[in-house]
Amino acid sequence: MKLKKGVFFEYLNFNKFHCLLSLTNTKIIYDYFCLLDIHEKKTLNDIQFYHFMKHVTTMGKKHIMLTFDMLDWDGDGEIGFEEFYMIVCILLSSEHDVEETFICHHFLPVFELLDMDGSKTINLKEFKASGFLFNLKGSDFKKILNLFDITGDECLNLSEFQKFTMMCMDAQKEFKKKRGKLHRLMDVCTYFVKEEDRLHLLD
Repeated sequence: MKLKKGVFFEYLNFNKFHCLLSLTNTKIIYDYFCLLDIHEKKTLNDIQFYHFMKHVTTMGKKHIMLTFDMLDWDGDGEIGFEEFYMIVCILLSSEHDVEETFICHHFLPVFELLDMDGSKTINLKEFKASGFLFNLKGSDFKKILNLFDITGDECLNLSEFQKFTMMCMDAQKEFKKKRGKLHRLMDVCTYFVKEEDRLHLLD
């Protein structure tokens, strides 16, 4: 999922560490949201959202409509500014190649987004269906499951997902000290676990 070239989102001041917009740029996004809200309901319906996403991203209709359904948490057929702001930050995270950092800093809303059936867990089917938002694949989730599925139910609950994000933040810091640059979060996660296993063997 990428932004189309030349859209004004490319020029926004995006904090790559916290994966959030500045106050000034949040106001710009709000004004943009109000322009899209032609019915003045302070919400966007699926048609408005589709045309917005079609205009600014490379996503196809299937993924756009799935994204809308994921953001429409209460199922009323509309999303508000909070959800709109979230998808903009996800889009900018993807544009700046910091999708995994977004997941780590905003693990709760990400968990709720990926938990498509509201079961309070994320399974492989859900991850495969929604991972495109963060440019992640099913193989990434299998790697996470192998490391953090403490209950052994082949799903991640919120506690397990939080442990994953916390450990990967530590792994990124450790990897940066040793290698001088960050790789994909999943690769860093695997590296860190291997290092931990190696140190245990040396004890």
